Amino acid sequence: DVVTIRSPHDAIALGIGMVHQHFMLVDTMTVAENIILGAETGSAASLDLETANVQIKELSDELRLGVDPRALIENLSVGQQQRVELLKALYRNAELLILDEPTAVLSPQEIDDFFSILRRMKAQGKTIIIITHKLDEVLAISDEVTVMRDGKVVGNVKTSETNARDLARMIVGRDVLLRVEKTDAQAGDVLLNVADITVGGKHGRAIDGVSFTVKRGEIVGIAGIEGNGQTELVEALSGLAKIQSGTVSFEGIDITRQNARQLKEVGIAHIPEDRHKRGLLLNADLSENAVLGVHYREPVSSNGFINSAAVASRVKEIVEGFDVRPPNPDLPARSLSGGNQQKLIIGREFRLKPKLLLVAQPTRGVDIGAIEFIHRKLIELRDSGAAILLVSAELEEVTALADRLLVIREGKIVGELDPKTNSAEDIGLMMTGG
Repeated sequence: DVVTIRSPHDAIALGIGMVHQHFMLVDTMTVAENIILGAETGSAASLDLETANVQIKELSDELRLGVDPRALIENLSVGQQQRVELLKALYRNAELLILDEPTAVLSPQEIDDFFSILRRMKAQGKTIIIITHKLDEVLAISDEVTVMRDGKVVGNVKTSETNARDLARMIVGRDVLLRVEKTDAQAGDVLLNVADITVGGKHGRAIDGVSFTVKRGEIVGIAGIEGNGQTELVEALSGLAKIQSGTVSFEGIDITRQNARQLKEVGIAHIPEDRHKRGLLLNADLSENAVLGVHYREPVSSNGFINSAAVASRVKEIVEGFDVRPPNPDLPARSLSGGNQQKLIIGREFRLKPKLLLVAQPTRGVDIGAIEFIHRKLIELRDSGAAILLVSAELEEVTALADRLLVIREGKIVGELDPKTNSAEDIGLMMTGG
């Protein structure tokens, strides 16, 4: 039947449930309270929370989810919180579930468990749509694959009749290199020395006594489940968050108390994880965004006036060199796709010719073709002698790019691994403390 869906309420009434990439949960409420929120049938005074607890426990046991309805959300792991989101949809009698990038914040072990849950749901007759860019997971869990490009469906194939290379070609419209090609790093002397730093967070210390070094000509990766201090670490090193104790030195000089502009002046560039919040002025045009951070310097600025010719030259170099589309400097940044927004930011930071690049989630929300391009540019920068500190929630990405891999858990560096010799399972166990 053809139906009209005008609101989430309409979708729920039709048996359609949605699990968002960023969970829609209230940390200070229990599992049951979150699940019945918005699905209450009576007044607040008549809420039967005990009955809801029993029903949710039955649903959880039926799918072997292991979720306690009385537990507080803030005390649950990310993987458990995702199960709560599934229960929320099932509690509303969803028969069709739409999952947006469901494994983005999960460890390898949690992904395996999650896929087992989806298979049990499928066996119960549920229909599941997964929106993802991870081809290996598409091939592992789906029965059919629909490929979209530029807002249009460009293909529909049975999973058993395709492979990663064919899917990548369909997504991008050309052959794509699915692996990172690089030679061994030719690491030089220590450029960045982080010594026993602590950084505050929402609930105490986000970074607790972290120490490590980054050398010229190498990529040091930080692996960990999201929310374990990665964001605060990068923001502290880029001058956006205060370092409470410990020291950071760059080329032997103490930079612990320097701000973002001062750090940029000494040769540190930053590609933030949230491009909308930290990387771009969305309503400003590409030209204005291309000179962010250097708008006060010559040749972009002289005697307090912007040099339009210098700005035009700079944005042209970035747009052409990093294949930003459409290549119109007068367009607002918000009109670009996520991948092109990211390439604009990366081009701007690379144009600084940094000695050290701090890069967080470099390929989040971008297509496979842009991922290939960004990876190649990072390797080229490393090979030119720059140092790179890379934070990525994509374990496959960070292990492919990094020359050395540090694992972060609960704000502490809990180990250093060789990405060449340690499996995803080894790294995942260290990430989760297993």
